[in-house]
Amino acid sequence: MRGWWREIVDLVLPVDCAGCGRTRSALCARCLARLCGAEGTQRVRPSPEPAGLPAVYAAGAYEDELRAVLLAHKERGALRLAEPLGAALAAAVRAGIHAAGPGGRRRDEPVLLVPVPSARSATAARGHDPARRMALCAARQLRREGIPARVLAVLRQRRSVVDQVGLSATQRVENLSGALRAAPGSGRLLGAGATVVVDDVMTTGASLVEAARAVAAAGGSVAAAAVVAASSCDC
Repeated sequence: MRGWWREIVDLVLPVDCAGCGRTRSALCARCLARLCGAEGTQRVRPSPEPAGLPAVYAAGAYEDELRAVLLAHKERGALRLAEPLGAALAAAVRAGIHAAGPGGRRRDEPVLLVPVPSARSATAARGHDPARRMALCAARQLRREGIPARVLAVLRQRRSVVDQVGLSATQRVENLSGALRAAPGSGRLLGAGATVVVDDVMTTGASLVEAARAVAAAGGSVAAAAVVAASSCDC
């Protein structure tokens, strides 16, 4: 119910641009062009790079307008921003699949977007799951471009974890190790296409490592990972 209410409020009330603050525009033309442009899409590597991290592609750096838009969508419930953020995520997915080459995906094979799940408490507090919402928009964008894509939201939290804020890269990996599992029966679904693990932001890569591990444990194979933005990474 909270998610629906936020969508209605977002449509009715005048808002400022989530990226630069320009008045009466949820996302101004300049910020939209920057967000949806694929020029900044590239492979990114956190430093240190954790073991088990798939090749990660990001649409941009977690700074300035992109950071502001992501926070507005994630923390302030600006749900209409999911569409342009999904387009940016789709660009990162395309880059990952292209780089994986023929070994990553057959031409007729669907692209399976597996979002890193938010903790149940975070989803309840925000009223939505940001990564899943953006993944759905990214899949629609890819289909519009002729790429068969769908979202498999099969990952589940199997145990609680502590807040990642303030943890080192090593501590984040240890905190998340074994925290996710794939839903029963997911192996067959994951085997039906090229799997790309997706999230909104990569900081240390710990969440993507754990998501890739859970996919592999269910019998899937991760071709790449894709995020909207990467923070403090080597490119």
